[in-house]
Amino acid sequence: MSDSVPIHSWPCSYYLESRRRWIPGKLSLTPSSIQFRDESGRLLLRSRLSGIDAVRKESSHFIFSSVTVLEKGTKHWFGSLIPNRNAVFNVLEHFWRERLLSNGGAGAGAAPERSKGKELAGMLEGSRKSLEGTARVLQFQGEQFDSILCGLQRIEGDMDAADRLLTELESPSWWPFSGKLWKTPLESKPKEASPRPDPEKREAILLRIPAVVTRGTDPEAEPGTITLLPSALEIRDGRSRLVRRFASRDVDEIRVHNPYEIRVRQRFLGKPDDSYRLLSAGMPRLVPILESRFPGKLEFLEDAAGLAGTGKRPRGDLGAA
Repeated sequence: MSDSVPIHSWPCSYYLESRRRWIPGKLSLTPSSIQFRDESGRLLLRSRLSGIDAVRKESSHFIFSSVTVLEKGTKHWFGSLIPNRNAVFNVLEHFWRERLLSNGGAGAGAAPERSKGKELAGMLEGSRKSLEGTARVLQFQGEQFDSILCGLQRIEGDMDAADRLLTELESPSWWPFSGKLWKTPLESKPKEASPRPDPEKREAILLRIPAVVTRGTDPEAEPGTITLLPSALEIRDGRSRLVRRFASRDVDEIRVHNPYEIRVRQRFLGKPDDSYRLLSAGMPRLVPILESRFPGKLEFLEDAAGLAGTGKRPRGDLGAA
């Protein structure tokens, strides 16, 4: 995919400082930059992702619900964003952050400008990995506590049985029920079976990438992750909570709109289809694996022609998704 071909575009207005007014047009995101063109198609702004210092949601007395892009001390304002500010911000922020974290960046001359942003992004990524590691440790400790509780319950049952035997031995010979316990099976608490490990937790993770997730026709685009397992495709939100798990048999169609955007769909009879649009800077690594895990279910649209390694020719647009 060429760097000039947009990954996504949004109608909006751009505040042109030289004219002191808002210019209606379209904001576009490409693999390496963001661009703004007015309604006549004239390019008014082009900022490389590697040179951006910050992407923020802000409001001012000029306009509310704006997204700002800080570049070399200059702040660019974008307002009247369609479908909404949050959706645009989440996509821009995702690709900007992934660009900073990637090894491939701009030339050597751009290194000093992006070093601070890359350092901050690296700290955030390190914190995220530390939290994931802590969660795994806590989960393992919880499983250990469950095993300990099961062991204590078994010990308690054995102690109850031993207590009844001692009571029988200590009872006087003239007690009419002295041999009862020896003639009947010992009553003991049923032993609880040890909890079986969840098979989903033991599946090997083929690939996990951060993504921006949109469900169906909902305009909201939220940050999350995509996890590909041998038997399923999992979509989680920004807090690692499971949003949707597509088993291999559940997936009816995966449309590859471009190397960075796919739509996963499950069809139903008598009710709307369940579909998710997934945007990710790491999608070029995921699509070839999806093609091997879901054979015959991927449809490549025209803008996906630049996706390398798929071994499949792109098809024309099959209609609105």
